[in-house]
Amino acid sequence: MSGYFGTEVQQRLQAQAEASVDFVNATPGACQTGRTMGCDDPDRFGWELIDGILNRDGICGFRMIPASKADELKSRLAKRGFRFDSWDVFSADRASALATSEAIIGRGLPDGLVDQGMPAEPEGEYTARIQAFMAASGVVPFSGSLLAGTLGPATTVVVGDETGTVAATAHGYLAHNSYSAYHRYAWGGLVAVAQSQRGRGLGNYINARMIVSVFRDLHATHIYELVSASNLPSRRMVESCGLRRDPAVVCGVATPGDSARFTR
Repeated sequence: MSGYFGTEVQQRLQAQAEASVDFVNATPGACQTGRTMGCDDPDRFGWELIDGILNRDGICGFRMIPASKADELKSRLAKRGFRFDSWDVFSADRASALATSEAIIGRGLPDGLVDQGMPAEPEGEYTARIQAFMAASGVVPFSGSLLAGTLGPATTVVVGDETGTVAATAHGYLAHNSYSAYHRYAWGGLVAVAQSQRGRGLGNYINARMIVSVFRDLHATHIYELVSASNLPSRRMVESCGLRRDPAVVCGVATPGDSARFTR
């Protein structure tokens, strides 16, 4: 076990993604999407592999797909009985996001809250509390191994109150292998804020702390985050940290046409 969390299906998909780490690192067009198997270049990856993943897992993630190829991707998936749920991509380079995010952190935390450390043990009690907090906030969490960074460069940032209760989380990691044009791009997400702490600027703070970490600790050249078109609070949050919508690319996930959206 590697600290799998969630429903039986979510845990099965996490286990499959972890078991395929070496394959992802060695295969052009593959990428690590955390919750599922993933692809950032269908042409290089090949539809034989994509079909195999869809047939086995019933789901496949797609990252940084050129917007000009989105309709073709949707059409191919629809012929196979799959729907493509997509998110807008917001991105920034180091110069655009680092100073802005450091300024947000410099304003400090709301009274009664403190920065907490990154989880170190995939199956540890602290990691499980972070996963439970994410899930309770409506965010499908990653496995403990990914949150703890034992499978590749990653950062999980946490804010809690003085009793240790988790109040906010975010996560960033390097999702793309050395064959990808996005090799040094960090994905950022899993942003969750306790209901009782909302309206205090904590979302901006935890997101900024994650961004600073992917640049300072993971040495990323860029950061990107995914936001649904209707999620205005998240859009304002990422824009406050220096990210801007990139209409040239799209990210999403293929799921059976009659299924619910996999994550918000």
